[in-house]
Amino acid sequence: MLQFIIRRTVGAFVTLFLIGAATFFLFVAAPSDYASLACGKDCSPQRLADIREALGLNLPLAQQFWHFMTGIVTGRDFPTGHCSAPCLGVSFYSGDMVWSTIMDRFPLTLTLTAGGAIVFLLVGVGAGMIAAYRRGTMVDKVATGASMVLSSFQIYFLGPVVLTILVYSTGWMEDPKYVPFTQDPVGWFVGMSIPVCVMATIFTAQYTRMARSSMIEQLAEDHVRTARAKGMSRRYVFLRYAWRGSLIPIVTVLGIDVSSMLGGAVVTELTFSLQGIGRLAVDGAVNKDLPLTMGVMLFGAFFILLINILTDITYAWIDPRIRLS
Repeated sequence: MLQFIIRRTVGAFVTLFLIGAATFFLFVAAPSDYASLACGKDCSPQRLADIREALGLNLPLAQQFWHFMTGIVTGRDFPTGHCSAPCLGVSFYSGDMVWSTIMDRFPLTLTLTAGGAIVFLLVGVGAGMIAAYRRGTMVDKVATGASMVLSSFQIYFLGPVVLTILVYSTGWMEDPKYVPFTQDPVGWFVGMSIPVCVMATIFTAQYTRMARSSMIEQLAEDHVRTARAKGMSRRYVFLRYAWRGSLIPIVTVLGIDVSSMLGGAVVTELTFSLQGIGRLAVDGAVNKDLPLTMGVMLFGAFFILLINILTDITYAWIDPRIRLS
């Protein structure tokens, strides 16, 4: 198991290095002038030259790449101050360190992701497995029908509808906002409950259908039918044999969904005016803030790789044969 984890981790670091290299050459070595974007409009030639020197753009491209990659590990010095590792540069727009800006926004996105994942896993997977266990009954038909209806909704449609009903018309709840959990746990829960539930609703429908179909396939496997032929109860076979095998496709999609949400739940954050990683990526693109855009890309890539490693480990726990592949 340890060798399996080491292989996946080394592969992830190599992939992250390649993504960092591609990001650097995509932005820094592109035809557009990196220094001109930092200087802005009405930039004097002397000011432009000073910026090029401060950013190290007067150095050979290979040396610039070396400073960029080593700065992530050891930090870098800029005219505005020292950028501690992991250094992703300095924002053109605000002048703040990119890593500090991302860390200020990350708790909100993490809350949105973790809360949504917990809700749609408990509700979606639970409903799907109950529907498979009660296949053909009214419970199955209600769960399947509800998932079909909810899957047709989109966050940018469902979000305003929920806000209109619960916030603007009835006043039952306040506008969504983020409050750090350490400052006000109740305010944190109340402020993020609507965005989390709306985003989870969309995913819940998907996981209900997926868990139901996966469980039905598992119940038709030979080892499950053999267990039933030996006289084991249907509930025991369901809990002891079938549910574990049905988790593999769920874990696959879960890893993709969670990594994409951690990289930035753009639509949800824009719908509810939340200042998370997704909104930060949009602001970086709108303001042509290349260091911020590069930093968000690398940050998102890191978490995608991290979730992939955790997904592989979960695979190995569910099915030990995967460790040998």
